Amino acid sequence: MNVLLINGSPKPKGCTYTALCEVEKALHERHIDTTHFHIGRKAVHGCIDCGKCDTTRRCAFRDNANPCADLMRQADGVIIGSPVYYASANGALCAMLDRVFYSAGADFRHKPAAAIVSCRRGGAGSAFDRLNKYFTISEMPIVSSQYWNAVHGKTPEEVLQDGEGLQIMRTLGKNMAWMLENLNHGKSVITLPESEERIVTSFVR
Repeated sequence: MNVLLINGSPKPKGCTYTALCEVEKALHERHIDTTHFHIGRKAVHGCIDCGKCDTTRRCAFRDNANPCADLMRQADGVIIGSPVYYASANGALCAMLDRVFYSAGADFRHKPAAAIVSCRRGGAGSAFDRLNKYFTISEMPIVSSQYWNAVHGKTPEEVLQDGEGLQIMRTLGKNMAWMLENLNHGKSVITLPESEERIVTSFVR
């Protein structure tokens, strides 16, 4: 089994990466493989509602959205990490995730997921909330930890001093492994729920 770790920070090995690595250690202890995906520093286009993904299930823009979606399709579980900017997740990450989930969200149904955030001091709660909403709209079970999934610190060295935050990351990794193991064992005896035809209610008068 494999868990995709998405680093939504422009820094390849900053605080968010440090937190993801702590989750990774716990996953590896339970023999769960991991794959890293870094959003990078190139410009990320927002969705323009062109509608092309309605038929292709792929975003029309050729940047990191489609490669990320492909990795999410292949993974058994997904953990998305982001730094906190102005009490929210990285804007570039959200621009990419808007397009990933709009074009391919149906393919992630029943795939366990979790979000983690890294902040210097405050704003972690609202950033954490925003990321979790991508999962709930796509029927992805959210894996929890012992507290909100956040680490604190301005540098990776400071994050490594956040004992509680690191423990939260390790607990998240253990819980993700546990859920994946249970789902894997249950596939042979329990079928996934059938999907109803989607109903969209718009109160337009």
